[in-house]
Amino acid sequence: METSTTVPEAVAALHTAIDALTDEVVDGLRAQLPSYAVVSLHQLRPRVMASLRNSLSLVERWSEERRSPQGAAPGEGAGYGIPETHLDEITALARVLPVEDIISAYRIGTDVVWRRFGEEMAARRGTAEDLLPIAETLRAWVDANTLRIIRSCRVGIQEDARTDRRRAALVRALLLGQARWDDSRSTDGTGAVRPDDGELTDGSYDRSGLRLPFRACLPEAVPSEAVPSEDVLPEAVPPGGSEAAPGGQPPGHPGPGDRAFHRIVAALRPWLALDTAGRPLVTTVDGDVAGLLAGRPAGLCRSLVLGLGAPVTPSGLAAEFTRATQALRAAVGFGLVGAFTREELGLRATVVALPAVGEGLVRLRLAPLAERGEDGAQLEEAAAAYLRQGLRLDAAARTLYVHPNTLRNRLRRFEEITGTSLRDPADLAEVWWALAHRRLHGQAG
Repeated sequence: METSTTVPEAVAALHTAIDALTDEVVDGLRAQLPSYAVVSLHQLRPRVMASLRNSLSLVERWSEERRSPQGAAPGEGAGYGIPETHLDEITALARVLPVEDIISAYRIGTDVVWRRFGEEMAARRGTAEDLLPIAETLRAWVDANTLRIIRSCRVGIQEDARTDRRRAALVRALLLGQARWDDSRSTDGTGAVRPDDGELTDGSYDRSGLRLPFRACLPEAVPSEAVPSEDVLPEAVPPGGSEAAPGGQPPGHPGPGDRAFHRIVAALRPWLALDTAGRPLVTTVDGDVAGLLAGRPAGLCRSLVLGLGAPVTPSGLAAEFTRATQALRAAVGFGLVGAFTREELGLRATVVALPAVGEGLVRLRLAPLAERGEDGAQLEEAAAAYLRQGLRLDAAARTLYVHPNTLRNRLRRFEEITGTSLRDPADLAEVWWALAHRRLHGQAG
């Protein structure tokens, strides 16, 4: 069955005006879909033009087939599908745009093309018999390729999720000293990592560079899990050995809905170390964001609490991550905000790193108060306020809502019961350490 020559003429006219048609579709997409409005034109326009050329070629090819003696049914032939290269671009686009918006974009573009095609056909006195089969073909094309887009994007997103989990496992293994290198899998210096779970991760980490391990959380919502378990603090393992420490947590990587994770990653993005695919080397450890930095963040990092290790090669990452963990724990415990190394926190970090010393000082300086119940707790609170206010009696009394003479009396009783002189710098240091240890480790300390 033959069809009118007006169809290929109308298609040829649209091909000739492809630039104007592309601009019209792009304007429609950006006006109707907010997610497309933020995509740069140099990224969006080539994809739209490629899609328009494909759809016009479809109509042109089907028109030629209809004019041939054998004819053809609408939708037959490989030419009616989205080319694989274009489908790959759509899958990549789905990583930054909602899939439903991509589907809507195809329908918006089809509406524009169909309207312009109808105008060209009307100018050439095309008939309803010419338009109806083409309309059915375009509808079938859109429906079929919508399914292909959904399936392709689903596969691509699932593969991305698997890659992200493998990358998170790799970073976690490096930070916790659980990585085993398999040099036989790579000849370019990257190597492959096999975490303790046995899954081999591809060679995506460059061992030649120096990286800073970090551990971070948000200051306004520090979870209880931010206090690290002893399995990642080797210096804090109790005398009973590693079996006395809690078991290791399973690898975790927060999903897209984890706002805290994405806020921290966004804040650190300019300094995050990347794998060979350009993805950030980040993971989670006991509820905190952890990973590797290419350099120290500039500025004060007032939106984060960030513990940093020194820049090292992979062999030193586990030890430096322990130091970063101790820095984070000290900063959180003392209510600090910003980026810190263990050295910069001085004695605060030492309280975290040497819990056995703190336990001894608690027994020496605070244990005698425990025998006096609530009265002993009141005396400990008085000494803590006195130290917090820089040994200023009046300021400390105001924070406790008591008269300075009342506080003076409590401090005298504290000295008598604990055998401490608050005028002796050594005794003051021991009392401060004992109080800081209890603040960080709780009453069990």
